[in-house]
Amino acid sequence: MSVEKAKTKKPLVNRVNKEEMKRRMLAETFKRKTISFYRYVIIEDTATFRNKLFIDLDSLQCFGRIYIAHEGVNAQMSFPEHQHENLMQLLNSYKELENIPIKYAVEDDGKSFYKLTIKIREKIVADGLPDNSFDVTNVGKHLSAREFNEALEDPNAVVVDLRNNYESEVGHFINAICPDVTTFKEEMEVVTEILAEKKDKKLLLYCTGGVRCEKASAYFKHLGYTDVNQLHGGIIDYSRQIKAESLPSKFIGKNFVFDERLGERITEDIIGRCHQCGTVCDTHTNCGNTLCHNLFIQCPSCSAQYEGCCSTRCQDILHLSEDERRKLKPMNPPGTKYYSKKTYFSEGQP
Repeated sequence: MSVEKAKTKKPLVNRVNKEEMKRRMLAETFKRKTISFYRYVIIEDTATFRNKLFIDLDSLQCFGRIYIAHEGVNAQMSFPEHQHENLMQLLNSYKELENIPIKYAVEDDGKSFYKLTIKIREKIVADGLPDNSFDVTNVGKHLSAREFNEALEDPNAVVVDLRNNYESEVGHFINAICPDVTTFKEEMEVVTEILAEKKDKKLLLYCTGGVRCEKASAYFKHLGYTDVNQLHGGIIDYSRQIKAESLPSKFIGKNFVFDERLGERITEDIIGRCHQCGTVCDTHTNCGNTLCHNLFIQCPSCSAQYEGCCSTRCQDILHLSEDERRKLKPMNPPGTKYYSKKTYFSEGQP
């Protein structure tokens, strides 16, 4: 199918149901690799770009979640290991993606995604920042893992985790500021307030793969901070570098990732706790009640006791008939997709 024909039809999507897609992926006889990449670059015709990219990646049996916006591309995906060279050639054939830095997953069995999803968004990361008021390309200094470790020893440094609370709860850099927020937009508001009186400090920013730091560092430079630094490649590439160079890890615990794995172990430290019993644990899961689907930490004992649910109420709903379940509305109100502390029945009662 040509791109021109694709533009006249509904957006290219997978029509096969979730369980069948997972079954097919698990039955594959070849290995997969998980990667991520991003780039702030102007994309004039996002619809054409999106459809062509979908067709090209689908032809190589790539899976993943990719966001396209006028400001750029943000991708997390997996691909058949034997298609590595073809994928690199494909990406380089796009002027917007030519020589784009690729980050490879730390712990990777390739079972990170089971379908290909490419969506057009207003921004590649929802940050709530007034982009027209500052130069988004005037970013902070990119630090390697070695340089970041050295900078952490500076008494004038302030290290800031630009991820959400459910990410930093299972892993973070030592002495990092980890705001209790659930969105990047919230994060920027809270961090800006925290750093308001610290313009004379050395800012050390980090996130999962670097994309959130890229925008945030430019914003803080716009606000007048003069010593703004960011971890190049994020936690993902930090882990690769410290292993390759035999460096000590200043990051402890697990790196949360937004795919089926929900986490990559960086060190053996377990700093999280089960949300139900308080046992030391850092295994995230989604509530077994699909009307809730709350993201939370659950230990094996509570998983067995609550059948993978976040509460007894969700456990009760799990055993309702399909007809009874259809009468219920989704239990979590807007804005509580991740890490909600409270679940709701259709009447809105906790």
